[in-house]
Amino acid sequence: MKLILVSMMACMLFFSCRNQTSEIKKLQSRVDSLEQKVKNSYVPGFGEFMSGIQSHHAKLWFAGINENWELADFEIHEIMENIDDIKKFETDRRESQSIPMIEPALDSVNVAIQNKNINQFKNSFVLLTNTCNTCHRDVNFSFNDVKIPDSPPFSNQVFKKVIN
Repeated sequence: MKLILVSMMACMLFFSCRNQTSEIKKLQSRVDSLEQKVKNSYVPGFGEFMSGIQSHHAKLWFAGINENWELADFEIHEIMENIDDIKKFETDRRESQSIPMIEPALDSVNVAIQNKNINQFKNSFVLLTNTCNTCHRDVNFSFNDVKIPDSPPFSNQVFKKVIN
């Protein structure tokens, strides 16, 4: 009787382990498939991030000098998000190591926007622009020299604050 009971338990254990092995293989296959999808998903390159920053830099200037503080606040945070994305997605780029140098200048512009202070904004924007160029020189991209824009980047956007 004991022999039959032990045999039944051994069979149950064998089939249970076999079933678990099958489930593990199915799960591993799903993990492999998902890893392949993640590997092939699109992530913007460094240049795309920088082009986004350049566009927001110009829009930030026109929003600030027109004292459209809500738009300026939006634009400074768009730049900050792009910087965060560079730190997240471009970790293997040598240029990414210099990105933190921009943070004090961004903070300075952000404070000027929060204070709604046009003079502070202009001064901090000059600092931001100069810091961009310092970073570009440090990473051998001095050919990419940015400046304070002299014409709006988009003709279909109003930079003056619209009063409802």
